[in-house]
Amino acid sequence: MLNKNIEKLQFITHDTPSLKHCELIEKACRGGVKWVQLRIKDKPYDEWLEVAKKARHCSREYGATLIINDSVEIAQQVEADGVHLGKNDMSPREARKILGDHAIIGSTANTFEDIQKAVDEGADYIGLGPFRFTITKQNLSPILALEGYQNIIATCKGHSITTPLIAIGGIRVEDVREILNVGMHGIAVGTAIGFGDPTGNAQKFVDIM
Repeated sequence: MLNKNIEKLQFITHDTPSLKHCELIEKACRGGVKWVQLRIKDKPYDEWLEVAKKARHCSREYGATLIINDSVEIAQQVEADGVHLGKNDMSPREARKILGDHAIIGSTANTFEDIQKAVDEGADYIGLGPFRFTITKQNLSPILALEGYQNIIATCKGHSITTPLIAIGGIRVEDVREILNVGMHGIAVGTAIGFGDPTGNAQKFVDIM
């Protein structure tokens, strides 16, 4: 049975000039990361699949949860722990039919209405953002910041929604305490861990959380 525990620190891989996705995963896991989302954009399917297979092997070595961004098919083929779906991807309900009840299925949201829809469709967690501007995301949704998180969390409580909300988008180490203090379940981080010294950067986030 797959672990449905939703980690409070989630690392999102990305292309860097010097490190491949699997190298990033290994270095981040050495720093204490226990949840990795493999995010690959604009690559041929076969290349994506090969990277995902390597990511599955590496994540298992470190006991980390592996989530595949966007592709239910890739997640199924490599037996990943789950998939993270954008608003233009397959619905969580359809993904559940393919991946099964024990798969972890995440969904992207920018508004309370997005959250409500994702919850209705059975998402296990929701990436809510962006917290601030980020260069790694094209077609960025409106910035939420702390005030946006506070308002949405209050609305969720009013509707008895308890699905874990993960803050995402340009988050730095110095933001973590404030984000958690307003009631977010956790954070998802890409460049703040992946660029420079991924192991050291990961350790800083692990320590503060």
